[in-house]
Amino acid sequence: MSDLVPARTLWVGCGRLGRRAGAALVGAGGEVHALRRDVSGLPEGFYAVPADLAKRADRMLPEVDAMVITLPPPEAAGGYTTVLRHLAAALPQLPARTVFVSSTRVFEGYAGRADPAPVLTEDDAPQPLGERARSLLDGEQAARDLFGALVVRPAGIYGPGRDRMLRTVREGRPIAHRRRTNRIHEEDLARILVALLEHPDPPTLLHAVDEAPARLGEVVTHIADRLALPVPPTVEPDPGHGTVMSGALRKQLFGRLRHPDFRSGYDAMLADLRR
Repeated sequence: MSDLVPARTLWVGCGRLGRRAGAALVGAGGEVHALRRDVSGLPEGFYAVPADLAKRADRMLPEVDAMVITLPPPEAAGGYTTVLRHLAAALPQLPARTVFVSSTRVFEGYAGRADPAPVLTEDDAPQPLGERARSLLDGEQAARDLFGALVVRPAGIYGPGRDRMLRTVREGRPIAHRRRTNRIHEEDLARILVALLEHPDPPTLLHAVDEAPARLGEVVTHIADRLALPVPPTVEPDPGHGTVMSGALRKQLFGRLRHPDFRSGYDAMLADLRR
């Protein structure tokens, strides 16, 4: 095992993303302890940690070197603050490194701006509007306060099993063609999270986005062409809006992605489906 790979990682909320990234950690010689309410269906080699963080833990969690938190905004009273306090109370000691996975949704207040839209970086202040975005921002702060966490904000995650755009094209549902969008393939996001655990001097905040912000119409037109289907119609009105996120810091730290744009990512998904 490389000295940079955490010996023991606790993955809190170990869903599809955690299974993919955790498999890479296990393959590199590390241990992955997967905390979930339902621990059925975990990959071979993962250690199951059944727990419901909406409640106080009735036992201590395993001692680990690193922790990744991939929990959706909790519905329980107190949201992330309550859940993360319960997590902190159940840890025998703080991990040396914690990563909290948030979302670029915290910038939704910029989405209504007309063209040309600002290119948002890690230096720009979030502008949450809805309850979910405010909850994510609260979670980021709680994770920093309790664990000294690094924060990662992915854009729209897609990949195998995350095929909403493919279904949209197949069903011919109208969409906002002019809407500005950003995304990251799940495979690349998993690699970014593993790299953050191993990096000797990681950033405290990182936007996980690919290298090609695009209008939604460009995305569905590409998919429709590959499927030999009509391009879905445009909703009316279609004012555009949306955000444009910079992936410059991510690229500087971790280099080129496996799927640097939506064309590469969706072509790979369609090839997998054909196989």
